[in-house]
Amino acid sequence: MSNFFSNLKGDKVIWATAGLLALFSFLPVYSASSNLAYLYGDGSTFKYVVVHFFHLVLGFSLLFAIHKIPYHYFRGLSILFLPVVIVLLLYTAFQGTIIDGANASRWIQIPVLGVSFQSSTLASVVLMVYVARYLSKMTHKTLSFKESILPLWLPVGAVLMLILPANFSTTAIIFCMVLVLMFLGGYPAKYLGIIVAAGFLLLTIFILTAKAFPGLLPNRVDTWASRIENFSNDEDTEADYQIEKAKIAIARGGVTGTGIGKSVQRNFLPQSSSDFIYAIIVEEMGLIGAFGVMSAYLMLLFRIIIVATKANTMFGKLVVMGVGLPIIFQALINMAVAVELFPVTGQTLPLISSGGTSIWMTCMALGIILSVSAKREEIKEAEERLNEEENPLDILSEAI
Repeated sequence: MSNFFSNLKGDKVIWATAGLLALFSFLPVYSASSNLAYLYGDGSTFKYVVVHFFHLVLGFSLLFAIHKIPYHYFRGLSILFLPVVIVLLLYTAFQGTIIDGANASRWIQIPVLGVSFQSSTLASVVLMVYVARYLSKMTHKTLSFKESILPLWLPVGAVLMLILPANFSTTAIIFCMVLVLMFLGGYPAKYLGIIVAAGFLLLTIFILTAKAFPGLLPNRVDTWASRIENFSNDEDTEADYQIEKAKIAIARGGVTGTGIGKSVQRNFLPQSSSDFIYAIIVEEMGLIGAFGVMSAYLMLLFRIIIVATKANTMFGKLVVMGVGLPIIFQALINMAVAVELFPVTGQTLPLISSGGTSIWMTCMALGIILSVSAKREEIKEAEERLNEEENPLDILSEAI
């Protein structure tokens, strides 16, 4: 066992927090999956726990493998993977699969593995690494908006426009995270203002086109509009039904909860094991469980900032923030939707909700963060050895 833990490099608190969230996830997933067991008529939630277990095993295997890769390799890999991501998004747009009645083509089937894959989540990670690479390359140069259009904003725009027709919430999150990363990377604020204005203009054109030619994008713009309208009025709709059941679950939870496995609203709340799993956690574990989960994500955010601060290169700092902040942002949105602070978005709770793609991409992002942290540890160890060895230059060069 000691040999196993010695192979886990990087920030130990991130490892522990991710592991605890994964272990904790079995409780709400097992409880909330009764809804799916009833829906599909098999009567057993055990198989959903087994599937969730294999998703976590694959995800943490991916995390372990990626954290062993020196993080500077991700600079080049982002360039190689960006065209692959665009091709996958194009394929998804035209050949995507409808999952559990969802009316959006967000998924592609992997026949060999017999699983579905949401390409937009992979696109998010790859794009953030690509943006971090570009910003780090331009650190000591004067950034020009005109010069950044082709190498930076064209790929960003292509990815966002391919995701937008099927998944507005994911598009909005990626766009916001890109803007945050650009700001942290020193991109001029006046240029960011231009990009925000251009983004709103393109979104308006897209909505007007979809309204004028409804056959091109059936139901999507209407779905977005109805979710926003439902959030701001009291009409009885499906989205209102979900929110009302989530609020009932939270109200029943109180301070200590009804007890693990004793949720009632799991039988009525759609997507109780994924999009609304936080409501089930609060119902069964009360405010104690609610604040416990929130604290875990805040701890993860704190350690991500620490790793970014201590990274030895600008690319390391930016890539940690680029892939780390979306995890926390997504978690906060998921929790905000459950308490009706946000309209229904369809965002899962990272490492807790059931769903393979979300788990895998979260683990990929954490692997990149731990790779940066591991490199910092190597340099620190080398600096300590400088005081003991006779050839300090050789030791330092090996670490770098």
